Amino acid sequence: MGNADWLSGERPGEEAWQGVDLRMDVPHSARVYDYLIGGKTNFAPDRAAAHASVQAWPALPTSMRTTRTFMERVVRHLAGKHGVRQFLDIGSGIPTSPNLHEIAQAVAPESRVVYVDNDPIVLTHARALMSSTPEGRTAYLDADLRDVDSILDSPRLREVLDLSQPVALSLIAIVHFLLDADDPQGLARRLMDRLAPGSFLALTVFTGDTDPVGVGGVGREYNARGIPLQIRDRAETLAFFDGYELLDPGVTLVHHWNPDPDAAPIRDQDIAMYGGVAVKR
Repeated sequence: MGNADWLSGERPGEEAWQGVDLRMDVPHSARVYDYLIGGKTNFAPDRAAAHASVQAWPALPTSMRTTRTFMERVVRHLAGKHGVRQFLDIGSGIPTSPNLHEIAQAVAPESRVVYVDNDPIVLTHARALMSSTPEGRTAYLDADLRDVDSILDSPRLREVLDLSQPVALSLIAIVHFLLDADDPQGLARRLMDRLAPGSFLALTVFTGDTDPVGVGGVGREYNARGIPLQIRDRAETLAFFDGYELLDPGVTLVHHWNPDPDAAPIRDQDIAMYGGVAVKR
C-alpha cells in the first residue's frame, strides 16, 4: 500500500466497524455528501436527508460535484505550478477517488499528505483505502478542526509534514459546518499562523448568493436533521483570506476558478460554493 501511515499496525476492513458507534440512525454530513456524489458509504437516514435537500434545491448534486472538481484543479495547480509538495486536508470526508494524495502524487510522486477528520466511518475507510506512492507519504489523523493545537502538534502529522516548509492547507466543503460561534475565520487563521511563509490556503464557502430560496431550503433541511449548516455570502468568504495574497482569479464561484478548457458549461445559479486560493507571504 506504499508509505501509508495507519493508526495501528493492522489494516482493518468491514470488521473494524464492530464496536464503533457509526450512528447509522441519524444522518451525517460526510455520508450525505457521499451519497450525493454517487458514493456507496451511506445509510437510509443519509439518503433521506439527501433527497429532502435535493427536493429543496435540485442543483445540489451538481454544486457538490463541481466543488469536488474544484479541489482536483486546485491540487494540480498548486503541485504543478507552485511546486507544493505538502498538503494538509482537514475535513477530508469519506475517501473518494481521486483522493487529494492521488492527484498531488500524479504530479509529484514525492508529495506528502495528511488527512484530518473526526467521523468514525471516515476513520475506518481512511485506514483501509488511503495509500501512497513509494516516494511520498500519507497519514490520517482523527481530530477536530476546532482543536488546532491537537492537529498541528500531533506527532503523526510531524512525522509526515515539515512545518518549517510550505504546506497547502485544504479546507474544502467544511467551514459551512462551523457556526459563527465556532469562529471559522479565526480557526483558519490560527492554522495558517502556524504554517511557514509560502504556504497556501485553499477554501470553499457554502453560499446562497446565487439562489437564496433554494439554498436556504438546503440549510433548513440539514439543520432540521441535526446537521448544523451555515450559509455565508461573498463578504464573509473574503474574510477568510484577509492578510493573504489571492491567486488569480480571486474568490469566485468554484466553476469559474481556473476551469478546464473542455469543461461543460454550468449555470451560476446551480452552484452554491465560493472558492479561492491564497498564499501566505
